[in-house]
Amino acid sequence: MLNYFRRHLTAMSDDSSTYLIAGLGNPGQQYKNNRHNVGFMLLDRVAERLQVSFSRLESKALVTRTKFADKRIILAKPQTYMNKSGTAVGSLVKYYKLPLENIFIAYDDVDLDLGTLRIRSKGGSGGQKGMASVLNVLSTQEIARLRIGIGRPPGRMDAADYVLQDFSREEKELLFEVFDRGVEAVLKFVLDGVDEAMNLYNGSVLE
Repeated sequence: MLNYFRRHLTAMSDDSSTYLIAGLGNPGQQYKNNRHNVGFMLLDRVAERLQVSFSRLESKALVTRTKFADKRIILAKPQTYMNKSGTAVGSLVKYYKLPLENIFIAYDDVDLDLGTLRIRSKGGSGGQKGMASVLNVLSTQEIARLRIGIGRPPGRMDAADYVLQDFSREEKELLFEVFDRGVEAVLKFVLDGVDEAMNLYNGSVLE
């Protein structure tokens, strides 16, 4: 699959009206409310906004398809566990023959404060293993992404333990605002591109 993406970096398809929005996380009830699963949580809110539900398993991801304005949207939650997220994302990109500029990945970031969103058009993974898997499979760093701040672990707690903890009640209240803003950012990306989404939605809901 890696060679496939190397051959198709610039123009993979003539279909520029279909977008893949993938949220990263871990499948299973025990992980549902973990900090590491904010990508899944955001995708659930996007699906709710667009009045669809994740009802099918496709390319190792829970998937739903819908339309927004004149665009076709594929929402996907990889079921491969975080570290192998690229397997599902890559399979979907290949199957639907999507141009790389129409991909948007949402995931957690321990280097951003809770309440902060950071949209970028390209870059490394910042140590986030799910995004690292996506970039590796797609063989490029030029993938738009929405980083959702979850804050640093307290004291000397290991980051790997911290991200697998659930949010507190107070944190969940803040997340409602974060996800509302995140949904708007996703839809702005689909309608007007990553630059417009960055201009409008980068920052903290506390500002």
